[in-house]
Amino acid sequence: MIHLFIFLPLLGSLLMGLFPRQWRDEVAVAVTLLTLGLGVALWASGGTGLFSVPWVEALGITYSVQLSGVSLVLALVTAFMTFVAVLYGRQRVENPAVMLALVLSMETGLLGIFAARDLVLFYVFFEDALLPALLMLAMFGGPSRMRALVKFAAYTLLGSLLMLLSIIGVKSLGGSPTFALADLVGHPVTGAAQTWLYLGFLAAMAVKLPLWPMHAWLPDFHEQNHASGVPDVMGTLYKVGGYGLFTFALPLFPDASLELRPVLMGLAAFTALYAAWIAFRQTDWKRLLAYAGLSHMGFVALGVFSMNETAVIGAMYLLAFQNLYTGALFLGVGMLQERVGSLDTRVGGVMTQAGALGGLTMALWFASIAVPGLAGFVGEFSVLLGAYQVSPWLAFVAGLTTIAAAAYALNAFQTTFWGGRPHGAVNVRDLRGAEWPVLALPLAVALFFGVYSAPALNLIQPAVRGVLSAIGGN
Repeated sequence: MIHLFIFLPLLGSLLMGLFPRQWRDEVAVAVTLLTLGLGVALWASGGTGLFSVPWVEALGITYSVQLSGVSLVLALVTAFMTFVAVLYGRQRVENPAVMLALVLSMETGLLGIFAARDLVLFYVFFEDALLPALLMLAMFGGPSRMRALVKFAAYTLLGSLLMLLSIIGVKSLGGSPTFALADLVGHPVTGAAQTWLYLGFLAAMAVKLPLWPMHAWLPDFHEQNHASGVPDVMGTLYKVGGYGLFTFALPLFPDASLELRPVLMGLAAFTALYAAWIAFRQTDWKRLLAYAGLSHMGFVALGVFSMNETAVIGAMYLLAFQNLYTGALFLGVGMLQERVGSLDTRVGGVMTQAGALGGLTMALWFASIAVPGLAGFVGEFSVLLGAYQVSPWLAFVAGLTTIAAAAYALNAFQTTFWGGRPHGAVNVRDLRGAEWPVLALPLAVALFFGVYSAPALNLIQPAVRGVLSAIGGN
């Protein structure tokens, strides 16, 4: 079942061309819904064991996949938000078949990233997810999309190259027979070489977290993507740096992770606070959300780099569920842009005419700024609690972000939805049709896992304890 779960979206994207044009949108929705159903079935069965067979035997490359623990939670959230994105994209994007096919193709890359237990296979899926993201930006982006595309590609490809060199170095210097994670962990690299290899791997993950100063591509990427927000949802799901560090970097480079922990925790705390401060100054909704997402990833990095059990659990929880409310907010911004023709936060007075849009957007912002009772609170509080046990001052610096987040979110929301409505402004219609579930479903899931976190924690906790106990984390 795991193989069907991973490759069904890619198969669906290829098969869409065989159907009449008027049916292609329905095929995309059906494929994402079926993929989500398979994910729920995997969750109900407790995940899958490791499946490993030789792929390129002469080079030691294996096809090793497994979905359990953290990877299963992230894969299921990915399947859910892809379904939500396709549900909205089919009615919001003009002639949406090409974009939806790219979304499906990217979904396979993302699911493969979470399932891969071979470093070369991980790299292949990592690059596979990049191509649809670039194509969506190039084909459907704004007037300055080529500048954003070049910047995004340059950062990502440079990081990927350094990661590939590190992958080769880990096998060569450690003497592992294959690139499978279990074999690489059993043949560790030691000494200064481990630190240098860790830095190479970290470069790619820092781009995809992202982490300051490797974040410069992010605001332009989101600002220039299609106004609907559909590519932005997939871009949010592609922030897999925190997962890569947890699954591969900590087990492969434990000594280097411990050696560099103070510096990297400081960098993560700075990223969280810096991004929140920059977000406060934004008047474009997409750029604001881009910096808000960067701030969340600073929290994720702080948790992972701390190597503290509570903090790492919180980081993985936050990494999974911030995809819900951040992705839904991008779609909500797409709905707003469709109505008022602008992404400017200063349009004013939207709540008086579109109360449901304003109400659901406000609730999603509450999740984003970690209001208790919503999933964001569980993740951020756990990260701060665990990081405090390692470095109280850095936890304090990161904790200031919660105040800054409330300031930028509520200020922008108040200006857009409660500010004065300009004379002669167009009427703003409220939510209708599929727009209701597009915003309400992610909010409902964020509320459920904010109140009742056990189903996710029961998967995340054992995985985190397994990794940290193997490397001697506290």
